[in-house]
Amino acid sequence: MTKTFNWGIIGPGRIAHKFAQDIGHTEHARLHAVASRSEDRARSFAGQYGASYAFGSYEEILGCPDLDAVYIASPHTGHYEHTLMCLRAGLPVLCEKPFALNANQVREMIATAREHDTFLMEALWTRFLPTTLKALELIGNGAIGQVLAVKADFGFRAPFDPQGRLYNPQLGGGSLLDIGIYPVFLALLVLGYPDTIKALAHIGTTGVDEECGMLFRYSDGRMAHLHSTIRARTKTEAFIYGEEGAIHLHTRWHEPTSMSLVSNEGRPLDFHFDWKTNGYSYEAQEVMRCLSSGLKESPAMPLRFSLSLIALLDAIRAEIGLVYPEESE
Repeated sequence: MTKTFNWGIIGPGRIAHKFAQDIGHTEHARLHAVASRSEDRARSFAGQYGASYAFGSYEEILGCPDLDAVYIASPHTGHYEHTLMCLRAGLPVLCEKPFALNANQVREMIATAREHDTFLMEALWTRFLPTTLKALELIGNGAIGQVLAVKADFGFRAPFDPQGRLYNPQLGGGSLLDIGIYPVFLALLVLGYPDTIKALAHIGTTGVDEECGMLFRYSDGRMAHLHSTIRARTKTEAFIYGEEGAIHLHTRWHEPTSMSLVSNEGRPLDFHFDWKTNGYSYEAQEVMRCLSSGLKESPAMPLRFSLSLIALLDAIRAEIGLVYPEESE
């Protein structure tokens, strides 16, 4: 890749800052444009990261010249609308997780991408991290034998703010879509779609899941034990258990960290990786690689995987009785 890849961002929030920082450290990439509901906020963000264009509405970015792809970092409830808007304008999209609120929305997003022959990928950054790639390599090489189970959690204590994105059902709040998606993603990646899905949750005063426990069972006896919470800080680590050993993804396993291969009879073999960014550069590089190769979706994060992931989240929400306001309209 020799050309400079021009990125746009919709929604200059916390994650967008991390993504923009990483674009600044990604070869052949630059932040070209940012769109916000506030022109002042857009100008401030653009000035901070050297973007050439700042727009005071999301729609204005559609007319930005020389734009190669858009990263959508708006709240959960905006992902569907903003993705469709860009795809219909022929703009390739990297959309922050969760892809949308439910599988019906994701199906329409995929259909629209194909109708307009435009690239689309879910920005589930953990899929492209060195730890994840190494874990898949070890599994593929038989390092832990037949995989039997996945155990993963993600938890932190979030200050209670009924209007904030974590607690507000109007914004798709709750632990499941925000952080529970990571343990669910790992189980789906390693074990596939389960045959039986069980879940229990603590539904808080605002009507969203503040804690969720999930159990997946497969017809061949494999299982996944998963947990998410915004009520308490947990170790946030993951284990992939096999007949011959285990892979331990160390604390805050969903982001750049270290990992260990633990055999049944030997000492742990530790793996450490040299990363110089927040970790969002890896997904950006995947999009750039795909577009440079003329691909309309990522082989590593295909659209069928994202559809399976949101279908799993839908099934869990059905188990715990969580329905978002816009779904009941």
